[in-house]
Amino acid sequence: MESGVGSQGTFVVVEGPEGAGKSTLVRWLGSALRAEGRDVLTVREPGGTPLAEAARKLALKSRHERAFAAELFLFLAARADLVERVIRPALSNGQVVIADRFGLSTIAYQVVGRGLPRNDVEAALRIATGGLTPDLTLVLDVPVAVGRERQRVAGKVKDRIEREDDTFHTRVRDAYRSATGPGIVHIDASQHKKAVQDAAWREVTAVTALSLRGA
Repeated sequence: MESGVGSQGTFVVVEGPEGAGKSTLVRWLGSALRAEGRDVLTVREPGGTPLAEAARKLALKSRHERAFAAELFLFLAARADLVERVIRPALSNGQVVIADRFGLSTIAYQVVGRGLPRNDVEAALRIATGGLTPDLTLVLDVPVAVGRERQRVAGKVKDRIEREDDTFHTRVRDAYRSATGPGIVHIDASQHKKAVQDAAWREVTAVTALSLRGA
């Protein structure tokens, strides 16, 4: 698998269940790295290109019922376009790319959550990403009830996946908690925000330092 460190840039992904604080952490990391003089691009999934934003709307906002496989391919179409048109060029230019979700979300939501066959989904995922894998994946963890309450307090309008029941979201959380592999780091996101930021910052600065040294 090709990784961002193998190119000039560094590819960091923030993952986790609903209400874990992914988007907030992505914004904070981007600002903190820019303050250190790094060239940073932040992206969200699905989204980031006109095609990907259209797929996001269909997957998450449309009222039309759809097969789980159709949902999968909407997400993968969005990812394929984002990787080809945005992420790869940014990495080639030496940027630090920080993504709010990537491939691990597909495993957690579509394989474990929806029950689609893992081997088939992983094969499709490799096609969509062209083999690109993150240098670092920060997996934020919060209990389902905590994530729900955070979203309620924030007044978030739920999309069709967020409206799934607690059983579904418990499966998703369990999938994240069991995720292992190169560059995967788990962070307890039920801690105070500063503790989460400090833990994430240690990991991100380590991997970006490696990319600067060409390791």
